[in-house]
Amino acid sequence: MSKQKRISLFRYWTTRYVITLCIGLLVIGVLSSLWITYSETQKRLDIMRLMAAEISDRMVDADGKLKTDPFLFRILDRRQESLRLNVKPFFLILNEEKRPLFNAPGPFSSELTSLAEQLVNANDNATQVKLARGDELLFVKRSIQVNQKHVGWVVLFTHKKDITRSSTEFELLFIMLGGLGLLGWLVIYLLTRKLAQPIKNVADAAKQIVMGNYEIHLDKDSRENEIYDLIHSFKEMADRLKQLELMRTELLAGVTHELKTPVTSISGLVQAVKDDIVTGDEAKEFLDICTKETTRLQKMVEDLLDFNTFAVGDIRIRRENQNLGDLVQEITHQWQIGREEDRLELRVNKPPNEITVTTDPLRIQQIIYNLLNNAAQAIQGEGQIEVTLSETTQEIKIEVKDNGKGIPVEEQSFIFDRFYRGEEKKQLVRGLGLGLSFSRMIAQAMGGNLVLTTSSSQGSVFTLILRK
Repeated sequence: MSKQKRISLFRYWTTRYVITLCIGLLVIGVLSSLWITYSETQKRLDIMRLMAAEISDRMVDADGKLKTDPFLFRILDRRQESLRLNVKPFFLILNEEKRPLFNAPGPFSSELTSLAEQLVNANDNATQVKLARGDELLFVKRSIQVNQKHVGWVVLFTHKKDITRSSTEFELLFIMLGGLGLLGWLVIYLLTRKLAQPIKNVADAAKQIVMGNYEIHLDKDSRENEIYDLIHSFKEMADRLKQLELMRTELLAGVTHELKTPVTSISGLVQAVKDDIVTGDEAKEFLDICTKETTRLQKMVEDLLDFNTFAVGDIRIRRENQNLGDLVQEITHQWQIGREEDRLELRVNKPPNEITVTTDPLRIQQIIYNLLNNAAQAIQGEGQIEVTLSETTQEIKIEVKDNGKGIPVEEQSFIFDRFYRGEEKKQLVRGLGLGLSFSRMIAQAMGGNLVLTTSSSQGSVFTLILRK
């Protein structure tokens, strides 16, 4: 048996759901962060292009020469405030020969000045530059034109990491993901608890059954179909186990009584003969009774041994071709001859055509004998038993019908159970309650079945079904 530590269903699935939720939120967070970074980068580049365009317009005087507007920095500050930029870009002004004309103060002024010509000559799609120390900058460039002639360049720079620092979208994202995580955990906790509770109740009920308590109480009003089926199936199983336990107790008492009665009778009768309490014809009568009781005892022991053999599926079938009409006629005739009383009328109905089937005649005899004996026991006084043979395209049926008292409705579902005996039958007939169970197992071993077709106060009909 595995020594792995067990954990509760609630904890097991809650943990996995939370892990799945966290992984999902992490993936969403990473993808959202990448999208926000990209979006903010494009937004910052667009703003820088607008600022570069405005600077280029203010760097040309009326004569078309490059000059520096004295109010340029004040204008840029107002633009920064209106656009809500918390980081001011730094820029370079290059002349027509792409040499620095004006260099706004910044942390990378000297290195950017040396790279100015290279950046202006770069592809128009280029928007990033990596410096020697590893810093990454975003840049945009704008041509300064006079009469469609290039007279200079404006290049704006901003540190890439400032975009992340200044973005409020990340704060909103983290708040949203945190809220979703908390809500998801709460939903998972409540739903998993609701799902695990009925299963826990069933597990607790199973422990009660192990302890021998079959009176379990489970909520049968679950709205979930699977939980509903589980609870109802478990309750039916518990009721069935309770019934089987009662049957087992009754079986033990019944078998003990049934075996003890002939043994006690035989012991008493033999002792009476041995002690010469009875002699002559009376002694012979006592010995005859002992013989009958011994035969009955032997029959019960054989039934128990046969039951053990049948229960493990070791039912030997010796098939041979049989005229079923002649076989049924012979079996019923032998059964009727073997009876000491003739209060019953036995009729056999069979079709005019010959019905041939490959089957085991001895097993057929066992089943029909048992059905005839049960029918005779069900009839109190004079009555009638009718055996009918019929066939369809796929099946052959042998019906045994009696006009006895019938089987109570509440007992009909148990009559094929092993060792089951009806309440009334226990008082009238001694036995182990294995006959119908044996007969059905034999029929199924031959590929057929034995069923109770109908039963009422007018009588019962059992049908043996054989496959062609």
